[in-house]
Amino acid sequence: MTDETSPSSDRWLLLIHQLPAKPAYFRVKIWRRLQRLGAVAVKNAVYALPANEQTQEDFEWLLKEIVEGGGEAMVCEARLIDGLSDQEVRMLFNTARDDDYETLAKEARLLTETAVSDMAPAQKTEARAKLAKLKARAQEIVAIDFYGANGREPVDGLLTMLDATLREDQKMTPAPEEIIRPGTEALKGRVWVTRQGVHVDRIASGWLIRRFIDPDARFKFVRGKDYTPAAGELRFDMFEAEFTHEGDHCTFEVLLARTALADQALRAISEIVHDIDLKDSKFGREEASGIAHLITGLTSANKTDEQRMARGAAVFDDLYEYFRKKRD
Repeated sequence: MTDETSPSSDRWLLLIHQLPAKPAYFRVKIWRRLQRLGAVAVKNAVYALPANEQTQEDFEWLLKEIVEGGGEAMVCEARLIDGLSDQEVRMLFNTARDDDYETLAKEARLLTETAVSDMAPAQKTEARAKLAKLKARAQEIVAIDFYGANGREPVDGLLTMLDATLREDQKMTPAPEEIIRPGTEALKGRVWVTRQGVHVDRIASGWLIRRFIDPDARFKFVRGKDYTPAAGELRFDMFEAEFTHEGDHCTFEVLLARTALADQALRAISEIVHDIDLKDSKFGREEASGIAHLITGLTSANKTDEQRMARGAAVFDDLYEYFRKKRD
């Protein structure tokens, strides 16, 4: 199942500009403004944003600023015909946002290493102030995350765990292993919803769902932002999903723990998926690099999410058999 509301082609706003050679600070100022707007460069001095009323207003204000600073600029609406494809431009946006999320995740992990529930009051106050800044930065990134980059879920999980750790007079949110597990029966006969453009965590989670939870599970791929689930739908690896990142656990780990699937082969796979998805080398799995390259090749060669899920299932079937036989 795919989201039938997705457009067949995207509309883009392009800012084409030329800045004066001096003063240098003006060029830096405009570059920083473009970064804050979430614009990406599609050619030298040509920046793109998805076309809507807000982004048009943003570019118009920036155009005015460029002209007042002695430069030249124009804003136009475009539809891509040849050269860069819509998908490739969306990937530029997601890559830029993933870089932003990864920087934020590193800061959150550093704070997590020092944050404990029994910190001294002064330390806790300082840590909460740092957390508030991280949350504010996360909201800034989300506002320009036009296509649901993969990095959002890890950041959401880390910030939620930090918030629980630093909240006074409340217990920390339990790790996935301690959460009440519904088993698998209540999860059968559902439509499983996730974001378009599936990658390692969503591919692995989809494989886990179909092989060990519900062989007849159906999948639906949506834009991800502001999606309201229908009756009988369960969301995974997306914002506010029933199954998504919790603390420093990826979605595959959360699914595995909350369905009580006690299988050492699955545990090994969960560690590989974690190391690839969160990029924190927590488990130091030597297989992670090779599987990461395999998944990247798989997603590049298969454009639709259904194809990626099917091809990925074969990869994880083989990986599961390898670890199962290795254990035996």
